[in-house]
This record gives sequence, structure tokens and C-alpha cells, in this order.
Amino acid sequence: MDVRATTEAPGETGADTIAIGLFEDEGIAHDTPGGALGALVEAGEARAAFRKLALTHTDGKRWLVAGLGKRDEFDPERARIVAGGVLGRARELGARSLCWELPHHVSDAHAAAFVEGTVMGAYEFKMFKSGGDEDDDGPELGELVVSAHHDVAAPVETGRIVAESVNLTRDLQNRPANDLTPTALTERAREIADRHDTLSLEVMGRAEIEAAGMGAFAGVAQGTYEDPQLITLRYDGPDAAGPVLGFVGKAVTFDSGGISIKPGNKMSDMKFDMSGGAAVLGATAAIARLNLPVKLIAVIGATENLPSGRSMKPGDILRARNGTTIEVINTDAEGRLVLADCLHHAVERGAERLVDLATLTGAIVTTLGTTYAGLMGTDDEWCEEVSAAGRRAGEILWRLPLHPEYAELIKGRYGDILNAVENRRAASVTAAEFLKRFVGDVPWTHLDIAGVAWDTNKAYAPKGGTGYGVRLLVELASSITP
Repeated sequence: MDVRATTEAPGETGADTIAIGLFEDEGIAHDTPGGALGALVEAGEARAAFRKLALTHTDGKRWLVAGLGKRDEFDPERARIVAGGVLGRARELGARSLCWELPHHVSDAHAAAFVEGTVMGAYEFKMFKSGGDEDDDGPELGELVVSAHHDVAAPVETGRIVAESVNLTRDLQNRPANDLTPTALTERAREIADRHDTLSLEVMGRAEIEAAGMGAFAGVAQGTYEDPQLITLRYDGPDAAGPVLGFVGKAVTFDSGGISIKPGNKMSDMKFDMSGGAAVLGATAAIARLNLPVKLIAVIGATENLPSGRSMKPGDILRARNGTTIEVINTDAEGRLVLADCLHHAVERGAERLVDLATLTGAIVTTLGTTYAGLMGTDDEWCEEVSAAGRRAGEILWRLPLHPEYAELIKGRYGDILNAVENRRAASVTAAEFLKRFVGDVPWTHLDIAGVAWDTNKAYAPKGGTGYGVRLLVELASSITP
């Protein structure tokens, strides 16, 4: 989709469909010459209640009046939601070009959010469709114009880049596991790195992972015939300042549970177990496109977790890169094993602030549903910085506690630590206590995104992968100061 900003009036942009926002207790800012929009409001058809839509035709164009609710409640996330709803209605109407009149007195973050909600709302995954249904879909919406009294080109461009990076992430999430193998994910990372002089790529395969003493990661990967990949991207932004960021993502491209095999129902969704790694890759791509002045080490641990005659077994003991021995209680608690070596690898490569993202526990879905991701971490200031970035980005986090009593639950009988607690107590928190053993003294936050990574029914991402985490990580990188 082409996206541009303009200071032209909406009716002069050439768009066939124009969206106008309406706040409670405020009128239409700029009506059409015949007063058609005001007439909709007077008739009660157009309402300011959040997400309400009304349609009229005048001057040869479609005009959509979108309810924005109360001005003091209208944050950028609400802008994304409204934009997603308008996008859906515009497509139903056969729009080819959509213009949003930016509401008066809103921030640049709102301008970017209108773009994000529209571009993400227009996303479709058709890679494996055979074709022939184009007529059913109608014409493609090919252009978004943001009209404002002042120049909003910069936030509009930022919104476009971030939204396209989210959609890149969703493409990775939605691809089936027989197509998006660890090697295929590496190929995508290489394509991204090749486009930017500020990015460099290092890849380790099975032999290198084993030779490096990454026994936890290697233990998960030993059951599959697909080659595991430890992907490390390094970004050196222009005039970089502040601490070296470390973004670490779990990318289990299919998780059967291994020997501790999962139930068959909904197992097909386990292609999404690479969502954390996909988000790290998408965010890294966006950061490079935006030329943000930061230094970043992005680490993605990619493998399948499958049962075979050579799979790890419950009762096995693995030795991680940092020397910690891990007693395998459940082979379906594999993500923390992958992340253990990936986190330590990021620290070894020089990361000074860590964030990991992983679809780690089903327990977080029971706890927080599809609204919040779970946050756990070691440094209060860093946890709040990450959480604040999530609030600004519309990807909200709820912090759960770490405590010595939780750490005691994973104390090993035959090895140093257990990879799971058999009675399932505090499952999300004990998983974080496990990861804590591999970050040393580096400030670290763990984001459990299992509930928010797919099928959240958001107006701009209703089905399939959501790309959760990209906006948060980009916002975090944008806000880093020395």
C-alpha cells in the first residue's frame, strides 16, 4: 500500500473514500460544501461513540464518519483500532484510495497510529492460496493519504515502516512449519541484513551450536532432522548512544512437545511457537530502516521440537553454555532451554540491556488472556522502561513477581535446576526464574507473549499472527538514552 502525508484538504487528495473522526461533544471540523456530514450527525446516524461508523456520498466521493469517543481517552491504540475498523468498511465499499483527515490537536504518535492501524488492517496472508477468488475480494485498496493542516510526513513514514515490519513478522508467523524451517528463517534474516550496511549477520548451525557447548539449545534440536540455527544480527546505528540492547527471541518453528507430546487438538497452532523470534527479526528490520541511533544485538534461536529416536527424554541432564546443568522434567518445556543459551550468547556478545520474547507458557494465557503479555525481570528501572514502551506502542504488559521461593521450586535433584515444575505451580514465573540463571548481572526483562501472539481479534489483526512485540521493541529502541 502506498502511504503519503499531505496538507491538501481531504476532498482535494484524489481519494475516492474519505474518513473523518468525530469526538464526543465536538462537531465536524470541516464539513463538505453541502453540509452532508453535519446532516448525518443531526440525523443521529453519525455518532461520536467509539468505533461507530456512518456513510454518506457527496461530491462523487464516499465519506465515512468514525466515532472517536472522548478526546481525553483517545490514545494512539484507539487510533489504530478505529483505523482498522474504517479500513474494513472501506474495503467492503470497494475503495481504492482512502484519505484520513487527521483529527485536530492530536500528537504525531496518533498520526503514526492511524497509518499502522490501516496498513496492519489491510494485511492478508495468501501465500498458499491457489487463486481464482480475486473477484470475491473486490478491488485492492492501494493508497492511504493522511491529510493534516501541518506537515506530518515524518510520523506517517514511521508508521508505515513499523506497520510493514509488523506485517513482515506476521508473514513469518503464518507460514506453515514445512515451509518456514529454521533454515528458511535464516534466509529471511540474511535478505534483511543484505539490505542494510548497518546490519551484520552471524549464523551457527548444529555442529557450531554443539561445539560452543550450548547443550540446552542442542538438546531441544537433537530430535529433529532440520538443522537448528542460532541467528545473530548486529545493528550499529548512526551516532549510536546509550547501552547496547539485546533482543532475544524464541523461534521454535514447530513444537510438538517432543517425547512429552502435546494433545492433537490445536497442535497445528504450534507453528506460531516461533513468534518471539519473528518479532525480534521484524523489529530489527524496522530499526535498521528507521536508522535509529542505537546499538543492538538480536539473537534468534530457531529449531523444531519433535519426537524421534534421538530426541531428548524426560530425565536427561543437559549442560548449558554457562555451565549450568539442567534436569529435563518435561520435553515440552523446551523454549526456556533454547532461550537459556541464547540469552547467555547475547551477554557474551556484549548486550547491556536484555529483552527476550517467547511464546513460553500456556499458563500465561490462563492468567492474562489475549489482553496483556506477561513481564518478569530483574531490574525495576529496566522493567518499567520496557513496560512504558509497551504502553506507548499499544502492546501492554503486566508484571509478575520473581521471588526466592519460586526459584526454590526449580531446584534440581540430580542437576542444578529443573526445566519444569511437575505440579505446575506458578508455571509462568518459574519459567522466568529458570531464564534468570542465564543473564548474569545484565538488566533483563522476559516477555511471555503466548496469549497475544495470534488470534487476538484485534480490529487491525483479527486472525493469525499479530506481530506482537515489533512495535514495542521499536518504541523501546527509539526511546533509549545514554
